[in-house]
Amino acid sequence: MPDKIFYPAAAVVAILLIAFSLVWPQGQGTISPPPFGHRIELPDYFRMVRERAARQAHEAQRKADDARRQAAAQSSASASSASMADINR
Repeated sequence: MPDKIFYPAAAVVAILLIAFSLVWPQGQGTISPPPFGHRIELPDYFRMVRERAARQAHEAQRKADDARRQAAAQSSASASSASMADINR
């Protein structure tokens, strides 16, 4: 094949591949544009792991809120008992 045909053809193929990569961004983690796009379904295992992590984070947040509430209740109870002791003197 003569060089005068091969190099321009290779350049056209390279440009077409670059253009195609711009309309097919699925490798970057995004959904492709409408002519090519489809929803990516995760296997059940990965969905289970993500839901478990969310549940654990929610539980940890709830425990931290309960501990904060309990500490506030104890400090207010000790403050009120200290003021009652001062009144009784």
